[in-house]
Amino acid sequence: MLSFSRFHALTFDCYGTLIDWETGLLGALRPILRTHGCKLRDEQILALYAELEPAAQNPYRRYREVLERVVRGFGERLGFETSDAEARSLPDSLKNWPPFPDTVAALRKLKTRYRLAIISNTDDELFAGTAPHLEVKFDQVITAEQARAYKPSLAPFHLALERLALPKEQVLHIGQSVYHDVVPAKSSGLATVLVRRRGFGATRAATEEPDLEVADMQSLAALAVGQ
Repeated sequence: MLSFSRFHALTFDCYGTLIDWETGLLGALRPILRTHGCKLRDEQILALYAELEPAAQNPYRRYREVLERVVRGFGERLGFETSDAEARSLPDSLKNWPPFPDTVAALRKLKTRYRLAIISNTDDELFAGTAPHLEVKFDQVITAEQARAYKPSLAPFHLALERLALPKEQVLHIGQSVYHDVVPAKSSGLATVLVRRRGFGATRAATEEPDLEVADMQSLAALAVGQ
């Protein structure tokens, strides 16, 4: 069992771990696809997103532009012309994506014992729209815009360690994606927790063993702070 007593700071993936990313994506993409007569199942939408997003992130560009390119990529793959308004609708929707029901209470509990930080594949503007939903003040927020790189690059993790000014042995990273979080965090020398949220359909497959796996944030808080 992972010993939480050695950790002084917890770093979190945001979208997919704290925020209900897949529901947000589907809520924004389904209306566009319906407008153009495209009948895809949810798992097909997420699988196509998982193909399009990494390509749009390389070379680096702000996440708003990445998401707009993803929407246009759906049009190119499925044979329809994407309007500017449709392309903007996905990044514009982020500020309305809700946290998972267990997120806020767990973060409040964890905040009583640990420094908390975000390591997220987003830009500063878009995270600013999300932050009020999380209802805690994070000690550090590291975005892809600040690191000039997207996870699974190690750059965001190295920037987090620099900002936290802690030995890597005292930092625990928590995320729902093996590809985006467990693999690069472990490569950076961090212990990892995988939050087994539903889905995983919008991320690439990867194989790596986390130090701990939990069903949700509530379970993590119970282990890290106590009942």
